[in-house]
Amino acid sequence: MQICRIFFLTLCCMSFAATVYAEQSCTSASIPASTPDSQFIDNNDGTITDSKTGLMWKKCLEGASGDSCEEGLVGYFTWQAALQQIETVNTGGGFAGHSDWRFPNIRELISIVEEQCYEPSINLNRFPNTPISYAWSSSPDSNNEARAWLVYFGYGNSAPVERSNKCTVRLVRGGQ
Repeated sequence: MQICRIFFLTLCCMSFAATVYAEQSCTSASIPASTPDSQFIDNNDGTITDSKTGLMWKKCLEGASGDSCEEGLVGYFTWQAALQQIETVNTGGGFAGHSDWRFPNIRELISIVEEQCYEPSINLNRFPNTPISYAWSSSPDSNNEARAWLVYFGYGNSAPVERSNKCTVRLVRGGQ
């Protein structure tokens, strides 16, 4: 079963050529919000601070911009190209006055999954126009150095995949 799930995630991540947006579904009557609006502070500079973790997130995925992340095109990067993108952001003047942006580790990335919602499984009030996508983490797969962990924001699940796949990147700063 695990092999099938990883194979499915690998195929989806590799072949995810178009950005897909869907009508988010939430089951607020039976599942409490795991990332309520009150947990996040909009810094009005393209960043969101999580008051629970102390992490500062870029509101938009790399490639998107604007107050509602409606401008530009969400980028899809191999893991190595994502590292280069982070370096480009940090050495090119940074973002929102900060030049210490990085990949989130898998625990940090999972911390913004909204468990009561799917397609996408994220708080769209704080992270608007997030497509149903896979997002890289900095966490390597301890069983295979050619893979790294990602989160699928369609349903909020995670798995390691080959670093040669192309996935989205949401940058973070602060924390450990």
